[in-house]
Amino acid sequence: MNIQIFGRRDCSDSRKAERYFKERRIPFQFIDLKMKGFSPKELESVARPIGMENLLDRESKRFKEKGLAFMSPTRVTQVLLDDPLLAKTPIVRNGSQATLGFQPEVWKTWA
Repeated sequence: MNIQIFGRRDCSDSRKAERYFKERRIPFQFIDLKMKGFSPKELESVARPIGMENLLDRESKRFKEKGLAFMSPTRVTQVLLDDPLLAKTPIVRNGSQATLGFQPEVWKTWA
């Protein structure tokens, strides 16, 4: 298992995901989206099972402040590469599988 958690330290669900894997002694890599964004390949990899549109947090204050409400769906990839803090978190990836949000019922099946 090669678990990666894309999240933010100030996100409670990201911290809960971290705690979930720590408590079970499952090694993981935490990528803080405030410090390091997605590479194009990483974004493509996590978006494949989740869907690019689903990654974008359209309810966030940041999204509204940037005036992206009427953005074209074709721009979603570039917007997330430019500003990874617009992504919903946590995004947990295990190889070609990925989940969005706190989903321990899915993570159990990975072990």
